[in-house]
Parts: sequence; structure tokens; C-alpha cells
Amino acid sequence: MAEIKDPENTILIELEGGTVTVELLPDVAPKHCERMKELARAGAYDGVIFHRVIDGFMAQTGDVQFGNTNTGFNPSRAGTGGSDKPDLPAEFSKLPHDRGTIGAARAANPNSANSQFFISFKDNHFLNGQYTVYGRVIEGMDLVDGITRGEPPRDPDQMVSVKVAADA
Repeated sequence: MAEIKDPENTILIELEGGTVTVELLPDVAPKHCERMKELARAGAYDGVIFHRVIDGFMAQTGDVQFGNTNTGFNPSRAGTGGSDKPDLPAEFSKLPHDRGTIGAARAANPNSANSQFFISFKDNHFLNGQYTVYGRVIEGMDLVDGITRGEPPRDPDQMVSVKVAADA
């Protein structure tokens, strides 16, 4: 198991096959990190599907409005919603979109990120400077690699639970 250096800034994403451990980067993108922790602590990510999973690119999830299988699930709208919190301003940095990084999903407006995020399957440097990077997988990338592909997947994987390590 990966050593957790900062439990307050570590997210544990439970998938069917095990746990993906994410190190948040509050020094780089404090507002995005706080939002992820806030939604995790509220249980908002529990049961949310991976609604857009493109082989060789990324796995996208986090639509707590329409992608949550526990409440308000609408498979035809999954990927179009957010949370009841206001959108976040972009927090672009020099960090590259490398394999395993967590990026903020958004609409065309750079300041429209809310609850959705994606995990890069490979280095996606063409995204650099256009999407906020605010975390990285430090353990469990093999589980991410196994997420069912599709836009949307026919039988999507979901985040069983998402917790801040300090609370687990």
C-alpha cells in the first residue's frame, strides 16, 4: 500500500476491484482540491459512474447530478451535470497532464469546472495549460486502466465510495 504522507489531501476512490489512492495538490489548485474533498465528505461521489472512458486517453466521472446511481441517475444526461456548488475558476499551472493525473473536466468556458474530473490513461500533454491538474494517482492505476471503455460505456463502472483519507 502506498504511504500516505498527507491524509487530509489524499482521496481514496473505492472501485469494485479495489482502491485508487489520489494525492491532491492544494499548492497548485487549492479551490479544486477543496471542492473534491467537500463533495467526498458529503458522499456526493458515492455511486457515480464513469460516463466517458476513451481508450488511450482518459476516464471521466464526477457528475453528481445525473451520474449518481444512488440518487437522480439519468444515464442519458450523465456527463452534463455538476453539483449544487458554484463553478470553479480555472487554476492552470505548469504541471503536465501526465499518466495518472487528475484533471478538472469542464465545458468550453475555462471557468466552468464543478464536480467532474478525469484520470489520464497516458501522457496527454496537448491538454497542458487548458485544464486544471489538481491531483495524481499514487496507487491503483492498474484499476483505472481496467475501467470499462465507452462514451458512454454500455455497463459503466462506478465509484463505490470516495473518501478523504483523514476521515477513513
